[in-house]
Amino acid sequence: MAKVQTHNGKYIRERAYAKPCFFLKNCYNLILLKLRSPDKIIIKKMKNKNNYFFYLILCVLVAGLFYWGYHSGNSQSLVVKNGANLATVKNALDFINKNLLDEGYSAEVESVEEENGVYKLNLKIDEEITSVYLTKNGKTLFLSAVDLAEAEKTINNENNGPQAISKCEDINKSDSPVLEAFIVSQCPFGLQMQRILNEAIKSIPQLENFITVEYIGEIENNQIQSMHGEEEAQENLRQICLREEQKDKYWPYVECYMTEGKTAECLSSTGVDQGKLTSCMEDTNRGITYAQKDFTRQDEFKVDGSPTLIINNELVSEFGFGGRNPEAIKQIICCAAQNKLSFCDQTLSTEEAAASFSSTYSDGNSGASASCQ
Repeated sequence: MAKVQTHNGKYIRERAYAKPCFFLKNCYNLILLKLRSPDKIIIKKMKNKNNYFFYLILCVLVAGLFYWGYHSGNSQSLVVKNGANLATVKNALDFINKNLLDEGYSAEVESVEEENGVYKLNLKIDEEITSVYLTKNGKTLFLSAVDLAEAEKTINNENNGPQAISKCEDINKSDSPVLEAFIVSQCPFGLQMQRILNEAIKSIPQLENFITVEYIGEIENNQIQSMHGEEEAQENLRQICLREEQKDKYWPYVECYMTEGKTAECLSSTGVDQGKLTSCMEDTNRGITYAQKDFTRQDEFKVDGSPTLIINNELVSEFGFGGRNPEAIKQIICCAAQNKLSFCDQTLSTEEAAASFSSTYSDGNSGASASCQ
């Protein structure tokens, strides 16, 4: 349908080929200004009627264009700008509709423009606009394009971003070093890191004072969100509330949960105050507020993978210290201490922990250096 806006703001929809006289009858007081989209022509009242025959011919040509476009096999009446070849655009559109779209979907051309030597076709598919690119001879269709300048800028920003420390001498020293381990509760490698931390703390209880587990996510409409969905988000919140309000239950609960992920059984067997826990999770001034502090730290360090380690406010790689095992965790903390800590001469296990849920510390399925992103 051609969509025409008259000078008084009213719209009239007509098939141009069916009633081209619409244009003829109104050409004496209307002038074509510009083609803004394939189905819209903006026109206004003429101030001078002396050019009647010129605009009469112009309107006949416009009506003929829509008529030809319809009978060329495309009911949209394609209108293109910047000299784009109508047949070339139509052939590309036909190919897309016949071969690239799922059943029940069709593309319509919203506009065509020249960009960097090719045609950019802005298509409307299921009420959304998407762009494809077509060489001027119509022989090559590109479904996406990479802006090299923007891509180079992104790569440079990534390369210039913080690099993980992998040597003891490069870690900033502190009188009270803090290792922050960012994870999500159902990521296999987040569980692996919690298993390593738990094992290290069981071997050297003092390490608990230097370690905090934080969670990756965001808050939307006062609801916690996580990368693996609602169930994980709620488990993250549950563990955050235990960490903040029932600290002595945090690691016993986590150790139980890591075996099979049985929340109810683990809450019961570890003696968690479930009333207090539920209250924390439902009170946005407590649970959500605690979680937001984690997410603020996450954003500060641009954390996007589970697990990610931060020592004394710097990104650190466990693989520079021996891998994912308790000894590596101890070494990182000892390297970050201004003064030698009492347990630093104690050697811990160098066995890598199992990833995902497991009833044993190691099951031969460590996942090496993998992470969830």
